[in-house]
Amino acid sequence: MRRISTIVTLLAVVAVTGGFASPASATPARPRLAWQDFATGSTSSLRGLSAVSWRVAWAGGSGGEVLRTVDGGQTWHHVGPPDTANLQFRDIHALDDRRAVIMAAGSGEDSRIYVTSDGGAHWTETFRNTEPTAFYDCMAFFDPRHGIALSDPVEGRFRILSTSDGGVTWAVLPSSGMPPALLDEFAFAASGTCLVTSGGRHAWIASGGGAIARVFRSEDRGRTWTVTNTTVPSGPTSGIFSLAFRDPLHGLAVGGDFAVPNTAPDGAALSGDGGRTWPIADAVPGEYRSGAAWTLLPTVALAVGPTGSDVTLDGGRTWRRFDSGSLHGVQCTRDGACWASGANGRVARLTVSFG
Repeated sequence: MRRISTIVTLLAVVAVTGGFASPASATPARPRLAWQDFATGSTSSLRGLSAVSWRVAWAGGSGGEVLRTVDGGQTWHHVGPPDTANLQFRDIHALDDRRAVIMAAGSGEDSRIYVTSDGGAHWTETFRNTEPTAFYDCMAFFDPRHGIALSDPVEGRFRILSTSDGGVTWAVLPSSGMPPALLDEFAFAASGTCLVTSGGRHAWIASGGGAIARVFRSEDRGRTWTVTNTTVPSGPTSGIFSLAFRDPLHGLAVGGDFAVPNTAPDGAALSGDGGRTWPIADAVPGEYRSGAAWTLLPTVALAVGPTGSDVTLDGGRTWRRFDSGSLHGVQCTRDGACWASGANGRVARLTVSFG
């Protein structure tokens, strides 16, 4: 508990003082945020991430890679299912150090879901997509048993897959509750956060690809949806890539254009009404961001992407850069840890210090 209280206290100091030291700053009195990297022994691009605690984290990625640590990142175990080297594990949901659900993203049968209850020693394939036009992007859970997964539009509507037994069985929900997709609209399988949940029944989907970046909202675990237009720029390689909700009302959206990562005007928005409206942030990261997550503090959140990491201290209204390294996704835990994953097997954990 000492480590947890320390990091939360330091984050609180950051929020109260309204700032932090830049990497080049010599001012010893101001807090500094940084990523502590770990040697994972992997070269995969890690877009799937599930942070359980300060000690336990899972990551999934290219080449069928699944990584797991139970000692705070000091050692990593390669625990991917056998015969999956051709799969891209873009999302993962772990309950603890032994139970996890992983999702492979891809066209047709490359979209699959596996579950383990023994830390990855054994996996069971519980879903394999048989719809040729489906492409599953993200997965999210409301509680240990109820979860949904998202596919790009099939026959003009986003497709929702649902489980009520922790991922052991899955069923496609009726499409009648889903608004029609726009021309060329889809979701981005960039960090497992194009679909997120909060509060036991609420879910949100982020989109791009078409003429308008939109956010879909459900209050009944994915059976019916409403949709809201945003002014986040959208196009063939741009839109909203990541959502984060700290409760059923307060949400963040980040994105940009992955083909032009060094610039992203209007690439971050926030919502205080459950996703019904999305004003653009007063100060955006300014570059493409693929992942976002709230910390334990209600006004502090992180965003990451291939050109750097940013922090907001005011609930998403303004963002400020604190790191220039490349990352894909970020998640924070109930005991105060924030983990991130990226290319070339990179996994890191946030540190907050003085001086």
